[in-house]
Amino acid sequence: MAGQRDVLVLYDERMLAHRPDIEDRFLPGRLDRRVREILSGLEVKWSYPEHPGRITVVRELLEREPVRGVRFETGAAATREQLGRVHTTAYLEDIYAMRGQSAWLDVDTTAMSAGSVDAAEVAAGTAIAAVEAVVEGRAQCSFALVRPPGHHAEPVRARGFCLFNNVSVAAAHAQAKLGCRRVLIVDWDAHHGNGTQEIFWADPDVLFFDIHRGAPFYPGSGGLEETGGGLGDGTTINVPVPGGAGDVAYVRAFREILVPAADWFKPDLVLVSAGFDSHRLDLALNLSYEGFSALAGIMQEISDRHCPGRLALVLEGGYHTDALAGGVRAVLEVLAGATPTEPMECGLAEVEQAIAFHRDAFTRD
Repeated sequence: MAGQRDVLVLYDERMLAHRPDIEDRFLPGRLDRRVREILSGLEVKWSYPEHPGRITVVRELLEREPVRGVRFETGAAATREQLGRVHTTAYLEDIYAMRGQSAWLDVDTTAMSAGSVDAAEVAAGTAIAAVEAVVEGRAQCSFALVRPPGHHAEPVRARGFCLFNNVSVAAAHAQAKLGCRRVLIVDWDAHHGNGTQEIFWADPDVLFFDIHRGAPFYPGSGGLEETGGGLGDGTTINVPVPGGAGDVAYVRAFREILVPAADWFKPDLVLVSAGFDSHRLDLALNLSYEGFSALAGIMQEISDRHCPGRLALVLEGGYHTDALAGGVRAVLEVLAGATPTEPMECGLAEVEQAIAFHRDAFTRD
């Protein structure tokens, strides 16, 4: 153990009310027809991938196999003022008008159910609560176990199963109310955080680092040349990688790109959009639990160097529930004080073992 740390996990059952079901009656219209046409062309029955079990399975694992130093609190709902720092008034009014109904929000199959607006408000508010806990010194690190996720949500549009951009709402709150002028946001989800990038594209006080599977993988943005604009030119860093990329590539990108960038930027707060769909079982990339452990260790190093005790993680994607739960637990172990595992190329340790086993088998006596 590297030294016990106090880690706060925030979880709120109100987020379970977000449960889109294609068997429900959705608001009629052009978008409903278009999505239904897409789904009718599939060869297998489709169900909404972003379901309540994503966070209940994590909570259940942590109850069965608790991590020393980790404790739980409930979340809170974000206010309209807090959401309005990153989303337009018109967008919020449109979303609020659909409270209590089921509707498609984007042709990419983003949807809402009767309880979705309430759940999304709690998700964003719980991300804020995670930031407040570390800034106020009530925890040395925090993890907002939230859904629906947020990093695809743009100022005027829901996308990629995301209604409100949780990590951006938390970052903007930290700037506006908590005295954190410079905020580092790191996104390790398999998909590019297009919404977060758009929100802070021209903000010189937010450094956004995103490593993800590159285009044409959804959402198709996040090229190397996308580095911010206006006063924020240079404060967006994208690292697109191919589908086979795994632990070694990610750790090298963090150590050789992110760490120097953070040293240059000197953040007052470090936030992580922690998606676990980059685990190999989610079939998008090839990370392991050891890889997530190593990434968490690097994030802790960055926070310790620039803003001790001000590290907050916010859940994004992750759709293979076993991989999601195991990945979150591996990260929490490191945040609570375990020594990060240094990952190796997959299979290399086993090959080394086989070499040692067979070394003398074919030598002459």
